[in-house]
Parts: sequence; structure tokens; C-alpha cells
Amino acid sequence: MEFEKYQAAGNDFIIIDNRLGVFPKKRPVIEKLCSRKFGIGSDGLILIENSTNSEFEMVFYNPDGSQSLCGNGCRAAIRFAESLKLTAEPTSFNAFDGLHKAVIKGKTINLQMANVQNGRELEGGIFLDTGSPHFVLFVDNVQQINVLNEGRKWRNSGLFGSNGANINFVEIKDKNSLFVRTYERGVENETLSCGTGVTAAALAASSKGCKSPLKIMTKGGVLSVSFASNTKGYENVWLEGPAEHVFSGTIDL
Repeated sequence: MEFEKYQAAGNDFIIIDNRLGVFPKKRPVIEKLCSRKFGIGSDGLILIENSTNSEFEMVFYNPDGSQSLCGNGCRAAIRFAESLKLTAEPTSFNAFDGLHKAVIKGKTINLQMANVQNGRELEGGIFLDTGSPHFVLFVDNVQQINVLNEGRKWRNSGLFGSNGANINFVEIKDKNSLFVRTYERGVENETLSCGTGVTAAALAASSKGCKSPLKIMTKGGVLSVSFASNTKGYENVWLEGPAEHVFSGTIDL
């Protein structure tokens, strides 16, 4: 099977054109492809499929075979869809949490996220669902945090139910900029960036006096999040960042 490898702010993905519906959606296949030792290696697998109400459907799998929304993965999918001439201006596509819009702006892509109305304080942090569940912890020096150990502890703490949550460690640089490091469930490790994670961090930071738009620094690059607050939560939420092709290949499934 032919595949493409893309990265978006250091989050890397295998992308397959599955418009003919031939990919075997089996957990062992997905786990092997995403394995950095026995497969291609990635932070997730994306299938591009046909959609009845938008340009395409993005089906995203974490390396353990579970499904969720992936913000960086969405931008990578849009970049691949652009190469297939599936995108419009603006483009629309379906993902795990419903319909999304996006605008291609040269090297960056601006992705509209769903409205968020479920933020709440929890155990010294803030929990939000931005298409995937995220727990945000504010720290003084994020570079000193052992994200693997601390993230694993919080992710498996039982606070977030049987499915757990992604854990974000956030340092506020000033009222318009953050540095974010994320432990991603499904990957079960720190990733270089996480789109839904930096979105959750930006929204949570508004409770600390930060203002939209926010520049978000990660180990994999710089992203931007803009939003508007309302009495129920947050609306008009946009995530902007890069996405680019890395290489093409074929693999026996």
C-alpha cells in the first residue's frame, strides 16, 4: 500500500488515501504501522476518505488504535488533500468531532476548532475537551518538568475515567505567549507538539489573564490560537500552524 509521511510542528503522521475503502481498519495493523521499531513510525495514522457533505473525511487513529480528534493531524490531512486537489477555499472536512473549516495560508493552515463549553477546574488544573480530553497544569519552568513520568502519572490517575486524558504542562511567558509540553494518551509519551493540547492550553490560560490571540511555543515549532469568550465557554476557536510533506513510500500490510 502507498502511504505518505507528513509532519505538523513536529507531530508526525502516516497518511493514506483510502477513498476506495481498501485499508484494513484493524488495531494490529495500525499499531504496527505506527511503531517506530517495527513499522513506519508516527504519532498517528490518518485515512482520507469520501464525504457526502464536505470535501473529504479525515479518520484519525492514535498509535494504539484508538480514535480521537487531532488538531495537528487535521492540518497535515488538509495539506495532503490539497495535493489530491480535494480542497476548496475555504475547505471543509469531517473529523472525529464533526465538521471543520480551514483556510490554507501558504506554509500555514488555519483550522477552525469546535466551540468549547466544558472547561472546569480539577485537582489544581483545568480540564477541557477540545475534540480530545485535555488536562492543563500551569508550571513555573516547563523545561524542568519530566513530562514522561509526570504525564503518565496524571494520565492514569483515575481522575479522567477509564479513557484517561492528555496532560499539558504550560508555562505562561506573557499575556500573549505560552510554552506548552504535552503527554499524549494513545502515544503514551511526550510528543513534540499537540494541536488540541495547545488549544486547550490557550483557552485555559485565559483564566490567568492571557489574551487572544496567543503564540504557543512547543518543542516542535510555533503555533497560534485565537478565540472569543462567551458566557458558556469559548467560540470562534482557530488553530494556526505549519504542515508539510516529509516522504512517500510503499509498505506490505
